Amino acid sequence: QAHLVESGGGLVQAGGSLRLSCAVSGRIGGANVAHWYRQAPGNQRDVVATISITGATTYADSVKGRFTISRDKRRSTVYLQMNNLKPEDTAVYYCKVPTPWGEVWGQGTQVTVSS
Repeated sequence: QAHLVESGGGLVQAGGSLRLSCAVSGRIGGANVAHWYRQAPGNQRDVVATISITGATTYADSVKGRFTISRDKRRSTVYLQMNNLKPEDTAVYYCKVPTPWGEVWGQGTQVTVSS
């Protein structure tokens, strides 16, 4: 069974930066994509960024030019570099990896951006 652990969240002022990490362990069955999602209170969980096995990336319009998703295959870790953070980026951030046995989610990490 795959296991994902996010870290790197915290409190930051608007305009600041954070880097989130998602450590992947266990069986992922050759999963070829990884995603970062976020969920603010009262809102649905939305995808923020995706990276494929080829390294291709996609982003939500709201974070384009500010966030960068990357991966380190050797460390089995997926990162989300977040720059120029805004108060509306405040949310719990989750990583997700689809496996042949179902979607696997991490426990989430809180990001709070103060104005």
